[in-house]
Amino acid sequence: MYTYKTEILMVGSKWFSDKANEKDAAELDELLNRRSAEGWDLVTYDYMATSVQVRGAFIITFRKEI
Repeated sequence: MYTYKTEILMVGSKWFSDKANEKDAAELDELLNRRSAEGWDLVTYDYMATSVQVRGAFIITFRKEI
C-alpha cells in the first residue's frame, strides 16, 4: 500500500511564452531530488500553463510505501 503526496511548484513569471525554462527545470530537479532523499517516488508530473501566460506551475505527485 502507498501514501500519495501532490505538490504544486510555481515557476517564474512568463511574459512572451508559457514554456518552462532552464531555471524552472533546475527547481523541479531540486524538488525531485529532495523528495527522493526522503523516500518518495515520482508518480507523475505535468506543466500547467495559465491562460494569461504570466505564471505556470508543475503539479507533481509522489508516492511512498507505507
